[in-house]
Amino acid sequence: MSEQHYSNHRRFDPRFHFFAFPILAINVLVAIYFFVREIGRAYAWMAVWNVIVAFAIVMIAYLVRTYATALQDRIIRLEERVRLERVLPADLRERIDELTTRQLIGLRFCDDAEVADMTRAVLSGELRGASSIKKRITRWRPDHLRV
Repeated sequence: MSEQHYSNHRRFDPRFHFFAFPILAINVLVAIYFFVREIGRAYAWMAVWNVIVAFAIVMIAYLVRTYATALQDRIIRLEERVRLERVLPADLRERIDELTTRQLIGLRFCDDAEVADMTRAVLSGELRGASSIKKRITRWRPDHLRV
C-alpha cells in the first residue's frame, strides 16, 4: 500500500460510493419521473408508492453507512484510550477522559513518539478538531482498515 498522509487518508468504498448509492439515487429520479407521468391516472397511487419506497431504500443505504462509521468511531475511541494509557506520561494519562471522540480519532494517526506532545496541544486548546490534529502530524501512523 502507498504511504498514508493527511491528503490521502480519507477512504471511499467504490462499491458504495460509485455503484450502489448512485444507482439508488437514479432510482429515486426514475420513480419521480413515472409519478409525474401518472398524475391524474387510475394508478397514480402506485407511482406515489414507488417514490416512497425508492426514498426508503436510499435512507436505508445512508443509515447502514452512518451506523458503520459510528461503530468504527466507537472502536477507535476504545483503541486510542488503551493505547494512550500505555504510551502517555502519567500527567497526561489522568486526562485521557477529557479528550473527545473526534480528538481521539485525530490522535490515532500520531506515531507513539509524537502522541504525547500532540495530546498536550489538544488538552491545552491549541488544537481542537480531528482535522487540525491530523494536519499537524509529522510522523503518520496509517489506518488502512477504515471504510
